[in-house]
Amino acid sequence: MKFISTTPVEEVSINLTPLIDVVFLLLIFFMVSTTFDTTSQLKITLPEASDRQTTKVSEKLSIVIDSEGRFYLNSRELSSNKSAALMAAVERALNGADIPIVIQSDAASPVQSLVTAMDVIGKLGLSQVSIATTRPLE
Repeated sequence: MKFISTTPVEEVSINLTPLIDVVFLLLIFFMVSTTFDTTSQLKITLPEASDRQTTKVSEKLSIVIDSEGRFYLNSRELSSNKSAALMAAVERALNGADIPIVIQSDAASPVQSLVTAMDVIGKLGLSQVSIATTRPLE
């Protein structure tokens, strides 16, 4: 005996529309939440500093620039504000030694005076140079 069913057989299929919607939502989520690596156009090497204590050097050369742009080398005022006078005085004070140089410039001094001092030190080929600053009052 053969029984015939009255219910039609439905074809099994998967609706892809919700699946595509979920995939697009995941794609949008990952695109928005991803951080991209931004590279700079300038290639620079940043200076490094160590956290160890340095030994105090008893001998140093001090260049002080006052508010009017006058140079003082180890507390002695130079006769001229020209770079040639500063270069000659620094060469005499160094006497061929490679000792540290500290530049102290008044906050109200002309920037050109500081640039002149740094230019002279650069022309002499000195490498142990520091610029003294003070902490701002809070």
